[in-house]
Amino acid sequence: MEPIHKTLAVSLFRPALVATGIALALAVLLAAPAGTMAYHNLASEAAQKPCGVVTIAAAADLMYAMNEIVANFEKATGCILRVSTGSSGNFLSQIENGAPFDVFFSADIEYPRKLETEGLAVTGSTYLYAVGKIVLWVRNDSRLDIGRGVAVLRDSSVHKVAIANPQHAPYGRAAEQALQKAGVYDAIKARLVLGENISQAAEFVESGNADAGILALSLALSPELKEKGRFWRIPEDLYTPIQQGVVLIRASQNPQGARAFLEYVKTPAMAALLERYGFVLPGKVKP
Repeated sequence: MEPIHKTLAVSLFRPALVATGIALALAVLLAAPAGTMAYHNLASEAAQKPCGVVTIAAAADLMYAMNEIVANFEKATGCILRVSTGSSGNFLSQIENGAPFDVFFSADIEYPRKLETEGLAVTGSTYLYAVGKIVLWVRNDSRLDIGRGVAVLRDSSVHKVAIANPQHAPYGRAAEQALQKAGVYDAIKARLVLGENISQAAEFVESGNADAGILALSLALSPELKEKGRFWRIPEDLYTPIQQGVVLIRASQNPQGARAFLEYVKTPAMAALLERYGFVLPGKVKP
């Protein structure tokens, strides 16, 4: 199954103006006070000096947070971003086979590092942008007492438990680890249903095709799910920290636009947005 794709925008632009537009956008982004952006001034300039299209491959746990980041960046710069969301492992394979992405946001920082080692990413551009968390999630109409933690999944009333595919989805590996360390994996492994990525695993539970799921906290806090269900935070000592990394792709068709977007994600305002979705920022990770 192919990764879920979400195209946010498409636009034509004049190549002769790309470099000028990028330089202007990046200059304003870096000069702006922390947490504020000169949206209106830059937007009017960018209307005359568009900076082109940036293509982004993003781990599915970022789907809703990325929607907001992209909307803010497009408004501030006039750039157009095309975003595809899916499993990090699948994106790694696609990039290794020449997929035309400019930036790769992975749920496992080892994938960007691998691309650097292979010469497919810009040397030194890998950046740890967040640490993700997992939760046990059920719909509001579920009778399961999730306060019991993952042990509740042993109940005979639980027929299907959704997780992302551990073979290529970092959140699936974390879920599998947590179930094993909690001592419930062997009892429920026959009930596991695997989503191609963490977003599809969430769809299984939200739609009622699974009784419970181990999902990314970022999805549980999203506008799409937060009113539809409840969750229990899985203890962090049950799984390896989900260190998420981003990298610039060497074969990028718009390297200046890609770099401008990466710098934008590092701004305080966007860091605060990621925190709102439950991500832990690099400087705030517990030792």
